[in-house]
Amino acid sequence: MSTPAPTPSRKVNRLGLDTTPYRGGKTTLCAGCGHNAISERIIDAFFEMGVDPVRVVKLSGIGCSSKSPAYFLGGSHGFNAVHGRMPSVATGALLANKALLAIGVSGDGDTGAIGIGQFVHLMRRNLPMIYIIEDNGCYGLTKGQFSPTADLGSRLKNGVVNDLPPIDTCALAIQLGATFVARSFSGDKKQLLAILKAAVAHRGTCMIDVISPCVTFNDHDGSTKSYSYVKDHDEPLGEISFVPFFEDITIDYDEGTTREVKMHDGSTLLLHKLEHDYDATDRARALSTLVEWNRRGELATGVIYLEPDRDDFLGVLNLVDEPLAHLPLERTRPPRAVLDEIMEALR
Repeated sequence: MSTPAPTPSRKVNRLGLDTTPYRGGKTTLCAGCGHNAISERIIDAFFEMGVDPVRVVKLSGIGCSSKSPAYFLGGSHGFNAVHGRMPSVATGALLANKALLAIGVSGDGDTGAIGIGQFVHLMRRNLPMIYIIEDNGCYGLTKGQFSPTADLGSRLKNGVVNDLPPIDTCALAIQLGATFVARSFSGDKKQLLAILKAAVAHRGTCMIDVISPCVTFNDHDGSTKSYSYVKDHDEPLGEISFVPFFEDITIDYDEGTTREVKMHDGSTLLLHKLEHDYDATDRARALSTLVEWNRRGELATGVIYLEPDRDDFLGVLNLVDEPLAHLPLERTRPPRAVLDEIMEALR
């Protein structure tokens, strides 16, 4: 009598969960779309960090990118907002329940065009959320026209040349007050995963611009957002490693070549062998690096700017510890005596 083969043990995280609750529905995006790779890295990051999916709220606007939240964290709260208005919904959600971990997915059109006003104020408020721009330089849902992040001189498949300079969302985020700014490439699994895990540990606005090629409209010769162009022009600022607070640092590195940055939850971000002693906590250096590398036609990737110890928007507002949505009525509505006192003072 043959012995049945043992059932392979499933891999679980520190919460005892396997990857099932971290996954979403089957993608309907084009085969090979970089957005799908980003969704996979989000699944990996939240699983490995042991984030409870139930306490996550995922938000988006309109566009190919804004379909992505359907493909990860299927058991989380979700809201697909009006085009360009995701930051307002995210702000309201976190004001109502500060215990939520928010991740917003936007596109270069959703952020850089109709939503630019909302993006500006989200960055300056330092709202504690992860804000991912799935950046392909075109409008993938409306036949591939140039988006505001399309580089000057890049070409469409029909030969049209872009004659407008791009918006650099990383530079804009740094100038406006975001406390974690990074850029990566959807095809760089290791770097993107490390950045996402560090973003989960950070308390403040994490703006991550991910170059994510559109295989249908913007993956040809002449495009600066194609797979081949990004691979040839990607210049990492340095290797990134991340050690969660629940693990000991066991990575070996040479003294003087790695910078340790403590994150809000006690995790450690390790920035290895930084080129030209690059310091991600120096705002002026971060901005000058973006300007210089853009001038050379290169993509600076990695953690570009990090300010780990600034108060976030919810802290500045001095909100009570309990989520506002959970407070009883007697704690949110002043009694009649208070109203009478105010009215008397106005006489």
